[in-house]
Amino acid sequence: MSTLVAAEPQLYVRDIVASSEFYSRTLGFSVAFTYGEPPFYAQVFRDGARLNLRQVDTPVVDSGRRDVEQLLTASITLEDAKPLFIEYQDAGADIVQPLKTEPWGARTFIVRDPDGNLLLFAGRDV
Repeated sequence: MSTLVAAEPQLYVRDIVASSEFYSRTLGFSVAFTYGEPPFYAQVFRDGARLNLRQVDTPVVDSGRRDVEQLLTASITLEDAKPLFIEYQDAGADIVQPLKTEPWGARTFIVRDPDGNLLLFAGRDV
């Protein structure tokens, strides 16, 4: 039987260069690669989390529905969410849900990237 070892969500963005800069400067990711001339695809990573960025000309998701229903683009698991929440808060990230403890015990927060993608960060309640 095969073992799944990772998942790499694909985020749809308007500008690969601008998005790569946001993920690097604001969220502390590093750029693994960009592809195309001009670039239309990239991957960013931080520790074990990898996100693929795909440039599109028009939005793929209805932004009104995404915001009202908090449709997540990616969920990223970490040990303790509080230090990262503070780091992102200090970096000026657009935090749409502040740090909170969920009924099932996880501590979570949600960040919005410049293209409206919602990223959930979840850690254990410490």
